[in-house]
Amino acid sequence: MGLPRTFVGFSSTDINYYGLMKAWKKNKNIDFDFTDCQLHNDINSDDENYVKRKCRERINMAGKFIQLIGEDTRYRYKYVRWEAEVAIEKGCTIIGVNLDGSRRIVEKTCPPIIRDIGAIFVPFSPYIIKYALENYKMHEDGNYSYKDEAYKKLGY
Repeated sequence: MGLPRTFVGFSSTDINYYGLMKAWKKNKNIDFDFTDCQLHNDINSDDENYVKRKCRERINMAGKFIQLIGEDTRYRYKYVRWEAEVAIEKGCTIIGVNLDGSRRIVEKTCPPIIRDIGAIFVPFSPYIIKYALENYKMHEDGNYSYKDEAYKKLGY
């Protein structure tokens, strides 16, 4: 089985967490990898339609969509919400990753667009994110999380 083709959506205030995910991929001591469908270079343009067209091309390559969920994610609409809408429209598996370490949906920070759509919610940690990328299949509705046994099995 190939690596999960994944687009990572995040607020600009959370870009360091995306950078950490890329560092996990490079670290030989961490068993974490995915095919990163994120834009490889910043788009130097103020043309919103152009930027969205380029993002859509990358999301269309992905089968998985990780939404990093920080303090301000739910309030970001121009690109963050739009990227999630495109991923949902495409039929991507949605994985909400809580930057506060929560193992379940956090209503206070979770963008409404990914609530009650069958997504799974996990904390920001390489092994559980990898597990979700490799194993989770979308449901038609609801909010999902792994039971404590799954975390114990992964060494948490």
